[in-house]
Amino acid sequence: MNRKQRLKSNIGKNYLFTLMYNLDLTRGIWMIYLASKGMSLTQLGLLETIFHLTSFTMEVPTGAVADLFGRKTSRVGGRILALVSVVMLLLSNQFWGFAIAFIFSALSYNLESGAGDALIYDSLKELDRETEFMRINGTKEVFYQTASVISFFIGGYLATKSYPMAFYITIVIGILTILQSTCFIEPKIEKTKVDERESKREALSIWQKGFCSFKDQLADSVKVVRQNPKIASLMMLGQLIGTFCTCIFYYNQNYLISLHYSEAIIGLILATSSVAAAIISAQVHRIESVIKERGILLGVPWITVACIWGIALTPYHYIFFIIMMMTESVTYIAMTDYINKLIPSENRATILSFASMVFSFFMIILFPLVGVIGDLFDLRFAFIVMGTLGILFVLINSILILKSKRKEPVQND
Repeated sequence: MNRKQRLKSNIGKNYLFTLMYNLDLTRGIWMIYLASKGMSLTQLGLLETIFHLTSFTMEVPTGAVADLFGRKTSRVGGRILALVSVVMLLLSNQFWGFAIAFIFSALSYNLESGAGDALIYDSLKELDRETEFMRINGTKEVFYQTASVISFFIGGYLATKSYPMAFYITIVIGILTILQSTCFIEPKIEKTKVDERESKREALSIWQKGFCSFKDQLADSVKVVRQNPKIASLMMLGQLIGTFCTCIFYYNQNYLISLHYSEAIIGLILATSSVAAAIISAQVHRIESVIKERGILLGVPWITVACIWGIALTPYHYIFFIIMMMTESVTYIAMTDYINKLIPSENRATILSFASMVFSFFMIILFPLVGVIGDLFDLRFAFIVMGTLGILFVLINSILILKSKRKEPVQND
């Protein structure tokens, strides 16, 4: 098999990897599981804050690991740390044990966020097929949502029988995913500032200088963002929508418990949302070709905020939740494509990690706030607060986009 064939195989391998590493049976039940171990909504918010504080401080360094050591190495390391995290969640019974598990989980998330999309985009770039990224990313999202459906169905069912069993199965799948992640081939990265030997010396100095070697990598990435403000605006929009959706996704588990839904029914609702998201994921490139970039940037945020209000104020909260998860998939696929088109390969992993760091910053602020409000009042009121903040955000976003129309045409292809 020649190099081009091996690079092409990265695409299929990535679909399988996406399916396997998202077969996490604890994903739809961990909030309920930790609550059953005595954690309050405020403590759950603090645990998620610890996750995102770790992610915020380590996102760019771990992204630079992918740029210096390789995307494959970063991905394998991420899967190992994810396995450690699940084991610790299973064995711990105190807040600080859970906190350490969340730190490992954040590091695993960081290592993947800086490597996964960069590995595939640069593989396509070497094959002169980068224009296919949105379609391929949409197909990957189908595998992600398929794994989610399986995880939510089985995880929800097992939660009614035995929480530990869901963790045991997830651990076995995690081990298999580590093995599968070693099968990728590393794409070539075009270097404009440092040659191969300089990159190796930089990588060696990581451990000697406590991440000081990442300074130039980060500076170059920030320079790219500052030279093109559109990258920053796309990051802000995508990560804010992701933050709202993530907060609703996790706190909705406890909200439904308060409405006397069983874990099995909650799993069914989550699985249905994943099926809907998978269906729309495969069509994002077609949707974008019709409503164009401006339609995505203006329309999706308003739909997302409308769903928050629907969850909080109507008896059809599960329908609005499903629609909201669909908008999250559209946002992720479209924003990733728009941003990748604007950044050079040598900084790709670090800049994508920088975007994840922005997400962590928003989560550090909003997620614990929702938990505290939920403890002081209730989660319904917390969702109303989120909906109010969402209206302010999308209003500002719409004004800025409409103003930019007069200054600079938006890319529509």
